[in-house]
Amino acid sequence: MRIHFIAIGGAVMHNLAISLAGQGHQVTGSDDQIVEPSKSKLRNAKLLPETLGWFPDNITEDIDAVILGMHAEATNSELLRAQELNIKIYSFPEFIQELSQDKTRVVIAGTYGKTTIMSMIMHVLKKLGRGFDYLVGAKLEGFDSLVKLTTTNKIILLEGDEYYASPIDHRSKFHLFNPNIALISGVEWVEGSINIDKEEYFKQFETFIDTIVSKGTLIYNKENANLREIVEETSECKINRHGYTLPEYSINKGITYLHLGEDRIPLQVFGKLNLSNIAGAYTVCEWLGVKKADFYDAIKDFKSSIRYLEFVASNNESVVYQDYLYSPYKLRTSIHAVKEQFPEQGLVTIIELNPYDISDKNFLYQYKDAMKESDHIVVLVNRAAIKDKNIIIGNLKRPVEDAINHENFTFLTEVNSLENYLDSFKSLGYNLLFMISPNQNSLNIASLADTFFKNH
Repeated sequence: MRIHFIAIGGAVMHNLAISLAGQGHQVTGSDDQIVEPSKSKLRNAKLLPETLGWFPDNITEDIDAVILGMHAEATNSELLRAQELNIKIYSFPEFIQELSQDKTRVVIAGTYGKTTIMSMIMHVLKKLGRGFDYLVGAKLEGFDSLVKLTTTNKIILLEGDEYYASPIDHRSKFHLFNPNIALISGVEWVEGSINIDKEEYFKQFETFIDTIVSKGTLIYNKENANLREIVEETSECKINRHGYTLPEYSINKGITYLHLGEDRIPLQVFGKLNLSNIAGAYTVCEWLGVKKADFYDAIKDFKSSIRYLEFVASNNESVVYQDYLYSPYKLRTSIHAVKEQFPEQGLVTIIELNPYDISDKNFLYQYKDAMKESDHIVVLVNRAAIKDKNIIIGNLKRPVEDAINHENFTFLTEVNSLENYLDSFKSLGYNLLFMISPNQNSLNIASLADTFFKNH
């Protein structure tokens, strides 16, 4: 096929383009901005556009398919030319679904945990020598691309999300895959995370369940109340349903053990979210024919492939972790995980919040009491990140303090002040957790960890 990518520089788009070119398809692409690592990877694959920009002349009648990325707009000149010529236009999930008609499509979805579950399944299948294709949303350790497509593998693992498929296709991406096996890790509403209301957001998951093929399988987290309600509201006749729950476990000397009958399986990850994700990953692998003993033998050496309670540093007395601050729910569960793992240690939790977000009372309200289990709370609102002169940083402290509602609360406005705080904190007997927003991070975590250790 001859395939043209509009917005080839996107994270998934450039990986998909390189994978298709590797299969022998004739691939071209365009974009008005391409940054690293996309730029170097496209150059190495001889797919980097010679000139940045949109050029209608790129679109000719001999093109079999155009794949449209989210970076482009509905008025894009190349898109308009493709529509004029009646060339088939795909979003990338729609195109991948068409290429995988003869494969077992496994789609992992949920407000949180989907990339971790994907990485667990991929780790196990790779270790067992099982061939599979995949589409994942983040770079994972042991895998050199976000996309792998072959003509030979019979299984494809797909990370599915609820955001728009393309600028001209406002269906959710995960509505286009038609899975044979689908997993939903949980559904939580996060104010401001998506441009639809709460009811419509939940509806996206109902629709996703309805896209599972006849006699396919839904695997879902039975302990998530929102998800249970959604599953109960969907039709029951055409698919199998398999709920999973948190497995039995224990913690001994800072190591979490899964209970498998009389056996105790030591893990290199911890926290209830990770344990729940392991239960979900096991259930998927079970449906793919993986034996229980093989799964648990493989999962023993799994380390988080993305920043979920990622180890930063330690000395003899304290440990420092970092994690992504996706939502108040994630914040609460990450704090609980560290406190549960190290019950004799105190905990200092540091979060950096976006000044534009915390100006919204609805956003702040979600964080009320989310950090109660931590012994000390530090909120950084970096003065240097504020461009809007209408935001007065002095007015932010009181609403943040009221929302966090913690007796040991510190509000800081400069990174230097955070360094001074950690330098003076008597850290003996305490662990440190950084909760970092994916879109707001001005911290050198490793350096701050060293500062924390100094005053033992």
